[in-house]
Amino acid sequence: MIVTTLLGSARKNGATATALGLVEKELMSMGHDVQQIFLNNKEIKGCIGCCACHKSPDDIACVQKDDVIEILEQMISSDLILFASPIYFWGFTAQIKALIDRSYSLVTGYQSPEHHSLLKGKRIGLLVTGGDSYENNAESMFIAHERFVDFLYAEKSGELYIGGSDLSVEVPEEIRDKAVALAQKLVS
Repeated sequence: MIVTTLLGSARKNGATATALGLVEKELMSMGHDVQQIFLNNKEIKGCIGCCACHKSPDDIACVQKDDVIEILEQMISSDLILFASPIYFWGFTAQIKALIDRSYSLVTGYQSPEHHSLLKGKRIGLLVTGGDSYENNAESMFIAHERFVDFLYAEKSGELYIGGSDLSVEVPEEIRDKAVALAQKLVS
């Protein structure tokens, strides 16, 4: 299986990257081809809402020329896409949110009989890290992710929230086990 992971943290070696690395290691040990994209190093402009992308259902017809087109092409060529983000003010980081907004160009005919998605049937997962508990903190990210996956006509394949752990110091065995379980669920 071809797996693309999207690291949405500004820190290449922070808690989210550490947790994502555990999932990636497990996926590779199972024989999957894993390719990570560190979004903070990419030029990702915000969606301008022009809807030009909806004129061509079989192509990424976004008028903006930045790194998003290449990222979306890699997502389309993947079997599984894993979004990984820390919580910033009860939501996704700007890096991931901008990419999600630009994913609008992958869908045409939303909520009509002509609803078409270039990611239809793809497996999509979510890994979130945060300093606090899930309650009153992370719920909105998981709700938004579920709606995003539905919009894409994709398949929600697994999700994990890791809260309250400073993974830069030490990764508890419980977190390692959860990361391994997520990897297995994503591909099962």
